[in-house]
Amino acid sequence: MSIIQQHTSASLGDAWRTINIDALDPESSQNFDTTTLHPPLPEISEAEVRQLNGQVRQLLRGGDAEGALRGCLETPVYNGSEGTKEVHLQTVVEVLQSIKASDMTPMLQRIYGSEGGGELLDVLMKYLYKGMSASALTGGPRTPGRMTPQQTGFTQVGSRPGVSNESTSAAMSVLLSWHEKVVDVAGQGSIVRCMTDWRKV
Repeated sequence: MSIIQQHTSASLGDAWRTINIDALDPESSQNFDTTTLHPPLPEISEAEVRQLNGQVRQLLRGGDAEGALRGCLETPVYNGSEGTKEVHLQTVVEVLQSIKASDMTPMLQRIYGSEGGGELLDVLMKYLYKGMSASALTGGPRTPGRMTPQQTGFTQVGSRPGVSNESTSAAMSVLLSWHEKVVDVAGQGSIVRCMTDWRKV
């Protein structure tokens, strides 16, 4: 009698499909805590960020735009509340807007050439993308909480077409200019590192 004839339909069940193979593999992620793969990040409070922002603004008033930019980039807010991250993002954008277009490339080259400069430009790239996404979200037409009937008989739901928020478009323009300059100095690898890094600003 062959092996196939020895097995009946009752013995050929689907029980073998319920075996969790990953639990038997010693190198599987189920057998160790994956959170240990990432080092713990220090939590930054909103008070600390506001203090840092005050120091950055002092550097800006003193004419040290590069020092202000370095100050923002050396202490990114990876572990903090969304409000804290938003406050720091506003400071970074304020610093970027205060720097002249002619000073961008020389400043980025000095930062990139210094020790740890590549990582600072990667952090800047993260803030540029975060700022662009925030500008894109707030720059679109907003719908009010209630619709107001107009004399024409139409209901106005959003803002008029063609009318844009000038401050939002100016901020987006500045961020795009910085993005171009960072790619020129640090290369396209900065974009890849920004997208694949598990630490988010």
